[in-house]
Amino acid sequence: MAKKLDLNKTVYELTQEYPELIEIMAGLGFTEITKKPMLYSVGKIMTIPKGAKMKNISMMDVVITLMGKGFELVGEMPDIASAPQPAAEKTNNPPESRTEQLKVYLKRLGEGEDLENVRTDFVREFGDVEASEIMQAEQELMKEGTPLSEVQKLCDVHSALFHGATTEEKIANAEKEVEASLLRKKAQEELAKRDTFPKKDYTDKNARAAEMERVTGHPLYTLTKENAALADLLAKFKEGRDEALIPTIRELSIHYAKKGDLLYPLLKVRYGVSGPSDVMWTVDDEIRDELGALAKESDHSAEWSARLDAVLTRAEEMIYKEQNILFPICAVNFTEEEWYGIYHDEKDYDLCFGVEQERWETAEGRKISAVFDAVGEIVMPGGHMTVEQLTALLNTIPMEITFVDADNINRFFNEGPKVFKRPGMAIDREVFSCHPPKIEPMVRQIIDDFRNNRRDEVPVWMEKGGSTMLVKYMAVRDKSGAYLGTVELVQNMEFAKTFFLGENK
Repeated sequence: MAKKLDLNKTVYELTQEYPELIEIMAGLGFTEITKKPMLYSVGKIMTIPKGAKMKNISMMDVVITLMGKGFELVGEMPDIASAPQPAAEKTNNPPESRTEQLKVYLKRLGEGEDLENVRTDFVREFGDVEASEIMQAEQELMKEGTPLSEVQKLCDVHSALFHGATTEEKIANAEKEVEASLLRKKAQEELAKRDTFPKKDYTDKNARAAEMERVTGHPLYTLTKENAALADLLAKFKEGRDEALIPTIRELSIHYAKKGDLLYPLLKVRYGVSGPSDVMWTVDDEIRDELGALAKESDHSAEWSARLDAVLTRAEEMIYKEQNILFPICAVNFTEEEWYGIYHDEKDYDLCFGVEQERWETAEGRKISAVFDAVGEIVMPGGHMTVEQLTALLNTIPMEITFVDADNINRFFNEGPKVFKRPGMAIDREVFSCHPPKIEPMVRQIIDDFRNNRRDEVPVWMEKGGSTMLVKYMAVRDKSGAYLGTVELVQNMEFAKTFFLGENK
């Protein structure tokens, strides 16, 4: 009897029903399906047709192969000819949901239609829109197969389309929005004063975020103060165009690093909210890189000034996006324990815009520490040590050590100050989620090479903070050569320069 395979179901559901599908799909080119973390995360939102479109795999080959393996395909059949989709038509009959309506506008922009034409239809058909709805529409476009690169290119165009129309923008600025939200939610103020945030159904994400931003020392309190300081710097630069302010403005890279390490990956991996990670993270990198490039140029021509104005405008827009999109989303998703972990991890970062991290009393009383089940000593072929001794030994080695297991999960970081921050919240999280989108493909390739015995190590030399650093990735294998994971070793090599160049003589 034929096995019925419903193409409307997710890849995860289908593999649970037919485990042999994993090997079949991997043979067709869906190699990520063999990795449990990917199957258990992306696989729960991806269907076979959508996956084929994203990976540019012919659905005709997929259908023929599945039928040849005895499957009877049911559900909505895809266009196996992979014909290009017709351009979205303008219509006065809006789709059923607000998200579907927004997607139509975004698709029209993506197909090159004039911004003002799209804006005219938008203003006529929409009275207002929540900023979070825009993010949801963009995220759904990516799930449907729109390349991430296209969504990233459209990010600033989207802002131009919706500027002035979002509910949040109708309030003069983020500070006024906080106050307005608090007035609407007076009953929630006592909750904020007690420093506790029990899970509940909040209809106003901004009010939820505002509660946390009022609690001294809370991560959102610190990040919001940093945004306020950056906004002041940008305003001062606009007034006097004092280029001496630029080095301080560039400290936004520290603020962006906190988001990239502590917020984006947690949203994406634990809560399935990938929009900020996929889009905002890339914009962060572009802003930081452009400011760095401009700082290296000595010719401050009219073109240079125009580029500077453009990137500072993007930085200003990012403040708004954080306060009205990113922070509220984090506020309604993260647990209290997760906020405690973020608070403690924040201590590893440098000062940003002169904003000191203040003490969050509740979190200090709930400091998260490692718990070991081991009793007595750890016995190894080369000897035996207590857990305390082994921990101290690993912390004494003058390197930053990271171990990622065979399933690509972060399993261990040694302790101490680090050039490349490794927040404790990243433990038990997939390693790829801890890297910006532009770096992720390289990390995937290195680990894939290690797994398939194409390479054993990859050294990367770089300049970081004025020092020469050696970052070495090495495959970890057992005695039989089986792949167990990857270790990353980061070492400051300035001592070698001093010795070999004779600077100490």
